[in-house]
Amino acid sequence: MERVLITGVAGFIGSHLADYFLDKGFDVVGVDNFITGNPRNIAHLKEHPRFRFIEHDVTRPLEVSDKIDYVLHFASPASPEDYRRIPIQTLKVGAMGAHNMLGLAKAHKARILMASTSEVYGDPEVHPQSEDYWGHVNPVGPRSMYDEAKRFQEALTVAYRDFHGVDTRIVRIFNTYGPRMRLNDGRVVPNFMGQILRGENLTVYGDGSQTRSFCYIDDQVEGIYRLLMSDYKNPVNIGNPDEVSILELARELLELSGRKDLQIDFKPLPKDDPKRRCPDISLARRLLDWEPRVDRKTGLRKTFEYFRSLPQEEWDRKTPKDFEKYIKR
Repeated sequence: MERVLITGVAGFIGSHLADYFLDKGFDVVGVDNFITGNPRNIAHLKEHPRFRFIEHDVTRPLEVSDKIDYVLHFASPASPEDYRRIPIQTLKVGAMGAHNMLGLAKAHKARILMASTSEVYGDPEVHPQSEDYWGHVNPVGPRSMYDEAKRFQEALTVAYRDFHGVDTRIVRIFNTYGPRMRLNDGRVVPNFMGQILRGENLTVYGDGSQTRSFCYIDDQVEGIYRLLMSDYKNPVNIGNPDEVSILELARELLELSGRKDLQIDFKPLPKDDPKRRCPDISLARRLLDWEPRVDRKTGLRKTFEYFRSLPQEEWDRKTPKDFEKYIKR
């Protein structure tokens, strides 16, 4: 029986990956320090006979006695609310965390898949974004701690592949959404849904013409798995090319919620906020026979139902997590 180690297992994508691999018959070792992950996301796995959890900060070396066949490095603060409050930890998990996980994969002769991001393209000057585009990133801007951590992580992964012969994969993840996201994480889908649940007007930055392309979590996880099991070693975009403006998304969610009493408030566009974001998934279609299947209306409905089912105290806009113990590291 093969064993996969998933860092960031209590996070949004990591927890869904754990479910997916367990359903396929793998043993799963989950690693998280709960800096942004939620124990509730993996509570249902506590008694699973093929799931083992290690509470650990991956910026520190990790030794695992059991044989590991695959490593998926998904540990990382991944939202504006997170990486603005813990910028150094964000950089460290993309650098030192990646270094430690690559070393673990090398020691176990395991295949490793690194979770990169569409943020490596920055505020793109090429549209849609294909894997051969080098990006347009501000290395000292307000998003730099996340963007540059992921760019460095990709470079380190390629160095381990070419110098040490580690079997590597790199996935560039575009905007993903679905159940188990945090309402207060600063990303647009939970932002809007949280405002709706609290009965607040929706906040749109700029004129709302900036675009994103949203991939439902089930599609994202399937794409990640297919990439892991492929022979392709260079970065691959996994996302949904169904592009939508932020203003249109806000209107769709207001219609979905039935809240006719809420309006849209406009505020200035944040610095370095990407104007357009849409993946070219030609490579994923050709190599992995993959493309998203869940339409946005269905995915948004499922996500909203999940958020609405949470205790009302979690609808609050405040960030409940205490970051103090991490800030000076």
